[in-house]
Amino acid sequence: MTKYDFNKKTGTFSDIKQKLTFFLSAANDCVLMRSPDPSRPPYVARIESIEAGGARGSNVKVRVRWYYRPEESIGGRRQFHGAKEVFLSDHYDVQSADTIEDKCFVHSFRNYTKLDAVGAEDFFCRFEYKSATGSFVPDRIAVFCKCEMPYNPDDLMIQCEECSDWYHPACIGMTIKEAKKLEHFFCEACSPQNGKKTGNPNNTSGETEEKVESKRRKR
Repeated sequence: MTKYDFNKKTGTFSDIKQKLTFFLSAANDCVLMRSPDPSRPPYVARIESIEAGGARGSNVKVRVRWYYRPEESIGGRRQFHGAKEVFLSDHYDVQSADTIEDKCFVHSFRNYTKLDAVGAEDFFCRFEYKSATGSFVPDRIAVFCKCEMPYNPDDLMIQCEECSDWYHPACIGMTIKEAKKLEHFFCEACSPQNGKKTGNPNNTSGETEEKVESKRRKR
């Protein structure tokens, strides 16, 4: 892999040729772009095209499609939004290539839940976002637990061995520490009345989208 002399403080390459080589290879990739406010995290964007202008291509512009963080959306961040979740918006823009800080990876929800480790450069997307109206595509997704909330991959959930529904420990009066010690678990509907024993589950998530898709309730 070629190493480029990229200065993260100034957002520039030492050589125009290096800059063009980097950006030409980055078309359709995702990048972190420097915010004008140094107290804010970098913006996440997908490069749609590269426009080189000026003498010898010195003024490189990139056309990007922005990813919005939940707190940048009209509805704001909600309980089920993951810390690394972003929404692919319909907001396009042209920016100077010098504002790019680094490459990043925006995974599908399915692939994100299968990562062995999540790095600073890893994000996931499960919604497209209409920036003018604040609406989402899809507008209905599977929900879980007694609280009927969509799945947040940052949260521990435990699965009933009888009905296969998933629950947040707090929603069933249990601490995370207690949940992690479980060997078997039957939810309230599947336990005493049905002669089942409420134990403690091996199934503490780590959950994949296949399980998300198996849920009955939508909203």
